[in-house]
Amino acid sequence: MSDDHSPGDRRRPYADRGGPGARHAETHDVRREALTNPMGPAAVDESFAEQLAPDTATAEPGGHTDESSSAGDDKALHNQLPGLDATELARLAVLEPGTHLEQGGTYLDLNDLGRGPFKAMGGQEASSDHRYVAKRDTDYELWNRLVGDRDVEVDRPGT
Repeated sequence: MSDDHSPGDRRRPYADRGGPGARHAETHDVRREALTNPMGPAAVDESFAEQLAPDTATAEPGGHTDESSSAGDDKALHNQLPGLDATELARLAVLEPGTHLEQGGTYLDLNDLGRGPFKAMGGQEASSDHRYVAKRDTDYELWNRLVGDRDVEVDRPGT
């Protein structure tokens, strides 16, 4: 409401009609405006993202730290990998036989370096004739020295 009470303007601002909103309703189709005016971006449904993302609050760190032993303890690997010294071998975690390989995880068999790195498929596990090293458990400098510039192969049964 204006604080101008001069005698020249005696109009009352919409007081008898309910204010500006009521005057707008007299001249426009308010129901139709509400239906056709854009509402802005839709609310994001967080439940979908929560279902896809794993619950990391209670998750334990990944890797095979409990299911592996140091390559430095294996004397045969000292002879098999002469390019690595004792401290580098101690940083390599070799999976114990019977350990399940993580599906999609990248591994290297120290007994068969010529094969190169491979991605594990579901249901694979380490056996006693393989010495698997997981990429996620190995620092990148040591991994790159072992692998070189070879690409990761997908291990497919029967091929």
